[in-house]
Amino acid sequence: MRAAVAVSQDYDHPLDGLQVQEMPDPEPGPGSVKVHVRAASLNMHDVWTLRGVGHPAEKLPRILGCDVAGVTDDGREVVVASVIGDPSAGGGDETLDPRRTLVSENIDGALAEQIVVPERNLIDKPAALSFEEAACLPTAWGTAFRMLFTRAGVRPGDRVLVQGASGGVNSAAITLAVAAGARVYATARTPEKQEYARSLGAIPFASGGRLPERVEVVVDNVGAATWAHSLRCLKPGGLVVTCGATTGGAPDPELNRVFYQQLRVIGSTGATRGEVESLLRFMADRDIHPHIDRVIGLDEVKDGFAAMIAGEFLGKIVVTP
Repeated sequence: MRAAVAVSQDYDHPLDGLQVQEMPDPEPGPGSVKVHVRAASLNMHDVWTLRGVGHPAEKLPRILGCDVAGVTDDGREVVVASVIGDPSAGGGDETLDPRRTLVSENIDGALAEQIVVPERNLIDKPAALSFEEAACLPTAWGTAFRMLFTRAGVRPGDRVLVQGASGGVNSAAITLAVAAGARVYATARTPEKQEYARSLGAIPFASGGRLPERVEVVVDNVGAATWAHSLRCLKPGGLVVTCGATTGGAPDPELNRVFYQQLRVIGSTGATRGEVESLLRFMADRDIHPHIDRVIGLDEVKDGFAAMIAGEFLGKIVVTP
């Protein structure tokens, strides 16, 4: 089968280590199932793998891709929950299992014609979602769903700021928070991305812009570049929920502001299988469809990652092998 494979790592030139090549067809072992890939989506996690961050070189070569929707040998249409872990080892939450992994970390990933995954990770694909739409959801949308509802407890009427509007997690957070009845503000660096935030239902502002009111929740995966602004935008007792730090993970923590305003900082990683199921129901009930920037083939994967690295995309980039 053909697959997009990380064969080497280079922090400054990550795409130099990406090749589309022939790989052996995977065969399922005990407790695993083969899925014929109909669609997969790109995530920054793949870029970090190519940069050598969080993925040891001895695990190469590795087929990339965390997210997949496809068909099993018996014809079942499925979405694959991307977090692989043991709920019992995490107190009922597989994202808290110390040995948890994502699809494409310890097993080969989704940017291929076939993939083998644990049977537990299979979820029935809703009929209302295409394979391309479903492939957008487990990592980025699942992460956003957990951040907003499990971790931050967003409720109708809450005010939410999303730092950045164009990426997969952030555009998902805007869409889901709006659908939940929150008033959503979103920052973006360009007029095009501000207009995109508006199209999703948010009130857009330039990066670092002053909001007309303070908010209960800030969604921030940008890190150092936005951290001070995120804290300033919170009302007393508000919280920042973060799932990443793309501009650096060591900002000034502003502890005086944190303790005086009684602010909360909450981390969030991935989503449980149950949360992905809840996400799919939530989207089906409200007729929500993820925004797809483009659909490409395996031969165009390098161009897709280049667009992601440059920030020249809106929503999700989907691959159909």
